[in-house]
Amino acid sequence: MLEEIRIQGLGVIEDAELELDPGLTVVTGETGAGKTMVVTGLSLLLGGRADPGLVRPSVDRAIVEGRVRLDPKSPAAERAQEAGATLEDDTLIIVRTVSREGRSRAFAGGTSVPNSVLGDLAEDLVALHGQNDQIQLLRPARQRLILDRYAGDPVAKPLAIYREKYQRLAAVDAELADLVARARDRAQEADLLRFGLGEIEAVDPQPGEDDELSTESGRLGHADALRRSAEEAHLALVGDEDPSASATDVLTLLASARKSLDGVREHDPQLAALSDRVAEASMLVADAGADLASYAAGVDTDPARLQAVGERRAALAALTRKYGDTVDEVLAWSAKAAERLADLDGSDDRIDTLRSERAAQFAELGELATTISNERQIAAERLGEAVSEELTALAMPHAVLTASVTQTDATDNGLDVDGRQLSYGPHGVDDIELLLTPHRGAPARPVQRGASGGELSRVMLAVEVVFAGTDGVPTFVFDEVDAGVGGKAAVEIGRRLAMLAKAAQVVVVTHLPQVAAFADRHYVVRKADDGSVTRSGLVRLDDQSRVEELARMLAGLEDSASARAHAEELLATAAKSRKKSRRR
Repeated sequence: MLEEIRIQGLGVIEDAELELDPGLTVVTGETGAGKTMVVTGLSLLLGGRADPGLVRPSVDRAIVEGRVRLDPKSPAAERAQEAGATLEDDTLIIVRTVSREGRSRAFAGGTSVPNSVLGDLAEDLVALHGQNDQIQLLRPARQRLILDRYAGDPVAKPLAIYREKYQRLAAVDAELADLVARARDRAQEADLLRFGLGEIEAVDPQPGEDDELSTESGRLGHADALRRSAEEAHLALVGDEDPSASATDVLTLLASARKSLDGVREHDPQLAALSDRVAEASMLVADAGADLASYAAGVDTDPARLQAVGERRAALAALTRKYGDTVDEVLAWSAKAAERLADLDGSDDRIDTLRSERAAQFAELGELATTISNERQIAAERLGEAVSEELTALAMPHAVLTASVTQTDATDNGLDVDGRQLSYGPHGVDDIELLLTPHRGAPARPVQRGASGGELSRVMLAVEVVFAGTDGVPTFVFDEVDAGVGGKAAVEIGRRLAMLAKAAQVVVVTHLPQVAAFADRHYVVRKADDGSVTRSGLVRLDDQSRVEELARMLAGLEDSASARAHAEELLATAAKSRKKSRRR
């Protein structure tokens, strides 16, 4: 339950504090004094959208602070503690700030939290009903939500499953339509892939083969030059085997150098080391000479092999022109193409699978839609009776509200519900419309066309009161939902709100003295103008001040004797009504 709200720097309100207790609290004031800012502040406190334009010009930011008493075992207390908030003596402090630059911050129990956390807490704490709800009541979507909310789990649970399957059906339809529409493109793509894979398979390239053939081609094409160079190098290193030939080869020279060093190596270790290095060089040269001789003898000058290598390289080049810069890239393309072809070849199977799934989804949706529709019919009857009873208490004794649940036959591809092909959507197959019969003999007409402003206000209030008995939230806030109502109907609205306040905390912003007279506590928003800045604050009224405020609301003149007498009469009537209600 809300215990206190403090508003600073919001709109015309400079600093205002509203202390709340169980029962009915009303807030009144002159037009423009800032009554609506009280509801706006409460909305901010409950995670509503922040508007930096509402920050007073004289301050840097607006601040709204609230104190809420919670049951430690309640869902709201658990959510607050999960967000890191601390409760002191079962009390949660909530703060919302809005800067002039548009930055908004929220705090719960001393911990900074996202605004969404305040919104989650609000679901269990406060039901806020404003003037916009009357406009929303005129919309079919809002009327459907009202009925579904009233129906509860019997509609909510199958509807949740229905929506999941509806979304899946939409995905299946989209994929199926794409597959069918692109059938020709897929066939053309598959033919191109098969052709490419056939070309590659015919050549059968091997990984790295292009590099290997390039090396072999170079060797075969220059075989004579390679052999001649190897033989010349061999001769230079190890000399000619002919003993009459001049010994100018490297190996002979190294042998001569080693012989010269071996004779004196024992006299100097450094020279001995050099002699060893010359000996090592002699061995390396001898090995190199032997390898060159072997290489020269093994050089192949096969023209037929050279031609075969050239033809193979040409075949590989034909592939690399189309499918990749190298043979390895061609093989990679081939692997991907084979996977894609498998997907394309499986498209027909996929189409059959999707069509089967679609048929199954349709059957399941039809069963769920039947269940939802039946439960809506049951709830519609109960909702109509409950709201009609409330309308009787709101000075519309012969008014009847009917929640109409109808379906529209599908022109094509409808959902099968009890043998009928019906149009369907994300919320089922039902069209929901609230119909009002304002008095006997009048036809039932949609509320958006058949209700006057005052009647619409009472219908909205009746709906809200019906939900107040089922929502389970401890606090209800009504922002001028009595607009367009006066006279006896206004008295009945005040009486009904007072009855509601017996079971819950009710806060009402009103312009009707008939409603204000039923309050357990009465606050007035008073405006002070010093010539440059308008400031508003909340003042709790005592009994005498209440008479003056009701007189002002009745006649615009709080000093009028007749207005004061009327105000006193209103208060006495309301007090008698509340006393009689408590006896019941």
